[in-house]
Amino acid sequence: MTISASDTPDQVPASAPATRGSVSSGVATRIRYVVLAMIFLITTLNYADRATLSVTGPAMRTEFGFGAVQMGYMFSAFSWAYVLAQVPGGWLLDRFGPRRVYACSIFAWSLFTLLQAGTGWGSAIATGLGAVTTLFVLRFAVGLAESPAFPANAKVVASWFPTAERGTASAVFNSAQYFAAMAFTPLMAAITHWFGWRMVYVSMGAVGIVFALVWMRFMRSPSRHPSVNRAELQHIAEGGGLIEMGEAAPDIPVQSRTMKEGRTLFYLKRLLANRMLLGVYIGQFSINVLTYFFLTWFPVYLVQQRHMSIL
Repeated sequence: MTISASDTPDQVPASAPATRGSVSSGVATRIRYVVLAMIFLITTLNYADRATLSVTGPAMRTEFGFGAVQMGYMFSAFSWAYVLAQVPGGWLLDRFGPRRVYACSIFAWSLFTLLQAGTGWGSAIATGLGAVTTLFVLRFAVGLAESPAFPANAKVVASWFPTAERGTASAVFNSAQYFAAMAFTPLMAAITHWFGWRMVYVSMGAVGIVFALVWMRFMRSPSRHPSVNRAELQHIAEGGGLIEMGEAAPDIPVQSRTMKEGRTLFYLKRLLANRMLLGVYIGQFSINVLTYFFLTWFPVYLVQQRHMSIL
């Protein structure tokens, strides 16, 4: 496959800077690995933010007197919103591309995480809501905001990596969810112990907002990224990478759009009817049940029932 210039905004223009053409015969750049490192760190932050309530929960229960049922509702709020927003989040990614949608997603979930620091005082005064309702609403909002994250990761990997490298790239960013539990759970516990539970939400929210700005500044489609040389671009494209990264295309005629939607429904039916994939769905569901237990109730259980220190 040969890459040629075209009039589409995401293709490499014929008048591309000399720096890109001048290194085309040399060693390919490796910007795709920088992109992979970024989505690994963002996914780590994503899962760390999901676990904030499980780490701060014992201290918050002591302060506000939350019961187990109330904690259950607050934990579930995230998951309910996450499920409801998955398909709309995917549609937004297809329509506007992962650069803008992911940046907005990171910024929004980080802002809602930061606002949880005001539970019981600032947020209650501003909204007139009690601590339980405030946390429920904000956790629900975090779930809505985080829903595009994993579809965005998959879309970025499909754009930046040739087919032969996608398995490794996907494994790397998927491992971030377990790295988050290993690295951030003790860190957030230490912050809770030394500075109070509110500081967990402030620090995690602030870091996420910075990440959103960095993502928006750095991320481009492979064909438009100023640091990618032609050798790397050709390596990605010849291996099946979608180098335009799903940026919004010009308006499609109604007839073509209808045909595309028909094909999408056809493929969706096949995915839902395939016996092998049904087994994958059941297996993933079972894994998530265990994962979310350890992300939510397990730290609370250790502190409340086993009388272990948060540290």
